[in-house]
Amino acid sequence: METQEIHRGRLIDHIQLVVRDLPASQRFYTAIFEVLRIPIGGSAPDYFWADELFVSAQDSDTAQGALTGRHHLAFQAQDRAMVDAVYQAALAAGGKDNGAPGERPYHPGYYAAFVLDPDGNNIEAVFHGAAKRSAPSVHITW
Repeated sequence: METQEIHRGRLIDHIQLVVRDLPASQRFYTAIFEVLRIPIGGSAPDYFWADELFVSAQDSDTAQGALTGRHHLAFQAQDRAMVDAVYQAALAAGGKDNGAPGERPYHPGYYAAFVLDPDGNNIEAVFHGAAKRSAPSVHITW
């Protein structure tokens, strides 16, 4: 994916996380995104982004206010093996276990894993089971 293209059509437009240790967060999210096949869109000395996720240092001009605490982000995986691989990559990149890969009771076929990122945010990789989509996403280029 080019850095000047995005895929839209999902519920969330973007999320920004303000973190204490930007290099640790960049290692952590880069490891996860390599497995999910989501490229890092770009970076600057005080922030980086991938698709709709923006991560900035607390002293960045893009950050406003104080650190607010724990958040939950769920990334879609293409299958169960990808959930497993995200979990392993996250742990290897400094994440902490918050729920090993497995089926969850949310709906039939919901397979997920949870890890805490370096700032304690709850990061989930989820595969919802076999489903038919009208399109994988809306493709936008500039």
